[in-house]
Amino acid sequence: MILRNYIDTIMTLLGGCGFHFPYKNNKCYNVIGREMKKLDVDTFKTLIDNSDNIVFFGGAGVSTESNIPDFRSANGLYNEKQKSIYTPEEILSHSFFMKHTDEFYKYYKSKMIYKDAKPNPAHIALAELEKAGKLKAVITQNIDGLHQMAGSKNVLELHGSVHRNYCMKCGSFYDLDYIIESDGIPLCQKCNGIVKPDVVLYEEALDSQVLETAVNYIMDSDVFIIGGTSLSVYPSAGLVNYYRGNKLVLINKTKTPYDYKANYVYYGNIGELFSKLIG
Repeated sequence: MILRNYIDTIMTLLGGCGFHFPYKNNKCYNVIGREMKKLDVDTFKTLIDNSDNIVFFGGAGVSTESNIPDFRSANGLYNEKQKSIYTPEEILSHSFFMKHTDEFYKYYKSKMIYKDAKPNPAHIALAELEKAGKLKAVITQNIDGLHQMAGSKNVLELHGSVHRNYCMKCGSFYDLDYIIESDGIPLCQKCNGIVKPDVVLYEEALDSQVLETAVNYIMDSDVFIIGGTSLSVYPSAGLVNYYRGNKLVLINKTKTPYDYKANYVYYGNIGELFSKLIG
């Protein structure tokens, strides 16, 4: 990591390309020799207009403009001052849920649920692209359900959803309101078992069928757009490696470990960029 940061600094001083090789005529090339262009609105529109096989993969940054905090930014949940002796990563783990269920739900209800959040321009634009037959799938790490609220139909939720909750004993389904309105630990009305959110906690595996479906969409896609994610959470971050095309678009406020693979990069708010498509 130290070496990479050193190289990044040197490359930036040499050509403003970050972790990429500067080249003549002020063009920027990534480390595998592919030209990487800074994405502008016109280029983005052209990519969208010329393709009917687009796949989008997004993270927490997609929902920050809906006033849902992300995790790893300076103002993210993981950098907040904690009243608890446990870190957020510990609290949001399977073992913690099993051992300290009441403490888990106190944190989960206060920090992971945003019932009043509404879709922002990114969610809305993606739903419109799907309706137009251009976008084939939304792959999301988010658990907030805002893509569906915006109208997207084919949404692959890698980390589950706060809107689905199941009894650990009998499998009975409960909606988000039931979790919110429960005092302490939500219990099943049928068997008195503990109701668990259908979200992937630390120490838990992703749904293999959802993951496989996501991989297939990515491999078959013409334009692959990645937005609002630091690409630092695995195995989700590794999905970028399955793309086989030459129209990889990365949209994020800051650099990611996978910028070197991109054909186009945009550093900024994803909602602002997508608003230009529907504005």
